[in-house]
Amino acid sequence: MGLINQVEFVKLERFKDESLSRFGPVLSNETVVYEIPPKNTDDGLFCHRFQTDKLFVIRGTLVLVFIQNRDHHYVLMTQENPLLVIIPPGIPHAVMNPTSDSCFYINAVIRHGKPHNKDYKPIQKPFTFNQLKVNKLMGLYPHFSQIDLKPQFRDEK
Repeated sequence: MGLINQVEFVKLERFKDESLSRFGPVLSNETVVYEIPPKNTDDGLFCHRFQTDKLFVIRGTLVLVFIQNRDHHYVLMTQENPLLVIIPPGIPHAVMNPTSDSCFYINAVIRHGKPHNKDYKPIQKPFTFNQLKVNKLMGLYPHFSQIDLKPQFRDEK
């Protein structure tokens, strides 16, 4: 039986360089900076065949939604919590910005071959996003923890 791809969570360490803070390095073949407008949600899910996404919020807040082991997972990512989320090939995922401010995030892409033409065309969501879970993640319900799954942390190499 082959390995099953799993989303990974890497808590990035903050390093002080004189008066600056830095995180990383985060290795990649290509780095893209995205802006998600306020109150915005992906139209569909992306499921890359030959690409690993490494997402890191640099300003603002986003909620990452992904399907793994037939479960829907919601992860809050903020500039205050330096978290790198690694999404391997074959994991459907989307991002949303439920706040009233723009969100900027980096995708440090690892290529595993030539991109497939379907890699950047969203697939229809087989479910609607659970706004209650998003609200809980955003702290509207004080009894709810920040991340609603048990992430497997590892050191970024």
